[in-house]
Amino acid sequence: MSNVFNNGSHDGMPPSKSQLKRDMDALQNIGRALTELPAAKLKKMALDEGLLAAVLDYQRFTANGAKRRQLQYIGKLMRDIDPEPIEQQLAALRGDSSAHTRWLHLVERWRERLLEDDKNVQIFIDDFPSADVQQLRTTVRNARKEREENKPPKATRQLFQMIKELIPEQGRQKNAPEDDHDEDEEA
Repeated sequence: MSNVFNNGSHDGMPPSKSQLKRDMDALQNIGRALTELPAAKLKKMALDEGLLAAVLDYQRFTANGAKRRQLQYIGKLMRDIDPEPIEQQLAALRGDSSAHTRWLHLVERWRERLLEDDKNVQIFIDDFPSADVQQLRTTVRNARKEREENKPPKATRQLFQMIKELIPEQGRQKNAPEDDHDEDEEA
């Protein structure tokens, strides 16, 4: 949807009524996608306070007419907001985001590297000094032991979650709850 919003034509003329309508429909569709998310996920997104309140109100309504009007209001609020970050977050939630996929692959590669060799554990600690060193080493040791004994990968999953918390994801806020992160370079 990156080229959905065509606020002018190629000949310098203002956009047509039809183009304005398509733009408003596109914004309303983004708003509709927001209304389908659980409140907990909405609150993790960096949404404008008024937009968040309008979306949460929509979810409270039961009458179809009220929902339709509220959706139009959400579309109106979206006019004053840059829709691109919201679209990116929605794409990541749907699993459409190639950046999100690359980040998950990076986290997976780090997990495998940590399980391979203790030198990689020290490299990780050097690259991510905010890591709890003792907890990281313990989790790596437990994950290696699980693999050797063919046990369920509980510690391996814990290690993955630890790495996800330490390596920020592009387009996410660092130190936000759960898996919301910021941009960082691959080590």
